[in-house]
Amino acid sequence: MSGHSKWATIKRKKEKTDASRGRMFTRLIKELTVAAREGGGDPEGNPRLRSAIQAAKAANMPAANIEKAIKRGTGELPGVSYEQASYEGYGPGGVALLIETLTDNKNRTVSEIRHIMTRHGGNIGEVGCVGWMFEKKGLIVLNKGKISEDILIEVALDAGALDVRLEGDTYEVTTTFADYDKVKKALDEKKIPFESAEMTMIPQTTIKLDGKDAEQMLRLMEALEEHDDVQKVYANFDIAVEVMEKMSVQ
Repeated sequence: MSGHSKWATIKRKKEKTDASRGRMFTRLIKELTVAAREGGGDPEGNPRLRSAIQAAKAANMPAANIEKAIKRGTGELPGVSYEQASYEGYGPGGVALLIETLTDNKNRTVSEIRHIMTRHGGNIGEVGCVGWMFEKKGLIVLNKGKISEDILIEVALDAGALDVRLEGDTYEVTTTFADYDKVKKALDEKKIPFESAEMTMIPQTTIKLDGKDAEQMLRLMEALEEHDDVQKVYANFDIAVEVMEKMSVQ
C-alpha cells in the first residue's frame, strides 16, 4: 500500500478535531447531491449514493443534512448544479497525481488547480498521462486493536477480498470494484467495526520521497485538499509516516 494511504488515514484523524471538518461536510454534501442526480434518490439501487450516505453517517453528518442534499440532487429542492472534472499531473519528484473535483465553474477550477500545482512544484498534464498508473479498488481500514487478524482474514477473504495487510496500527482490506459491497456487507454482518470504507484509486507503483521533496509534496497535498472544489486527491508518493505526521500538525 502506498504512503498516500497512510496520509489519508492521518488526515481522517485530523478532520475529527479541527476546522477541516467543515470542508469534509461540504465535500460529502456535493457527493450526495451529484450521486442522487445521476443515479436517483434510492440508495438500494444507487451504489454511489449508498456509499456517500455511509461516508456521511461515518462523519456524523446530521440526517437532515443528508436528506436535503439528496433532495437537491433529485430536484425536490433547489440547489447548485455541480459538474465532475478530473485532472492529472505531476508533483515534486515526479509523483503522479489524480485530482477529482465537483464544481459549478470548470474554468475557474482548472485555473486555480493549475496555480496551486505550479506554486508547489507540480504541473497539470494531459488527460491520461498518469491515470494508467492507478487501479480502482475498494479499501476498508480497520483498527488493529478491535479485531483478531485471523477472524478478519477469514471473513474478508471468504467474501472475496483481494488482500488483508497490516499497516502500522491498522489493517487495510483491498477489494475489486465488483466485490467491494460484498466484502463490506460481510464485515457488517459479523459486526466487525471499521474506521473507513471507500472506493479509491491505488497506484501500481510508488515513488519514495524524503527531505525537501517530501515536504513540498505534502504541502501540495494540503493545498489541493483545502480547495473547495476538490473531492479526492490520489498520489503515488511513499513518505515516512513520521514526516507525514509532523506535516499534518503544522
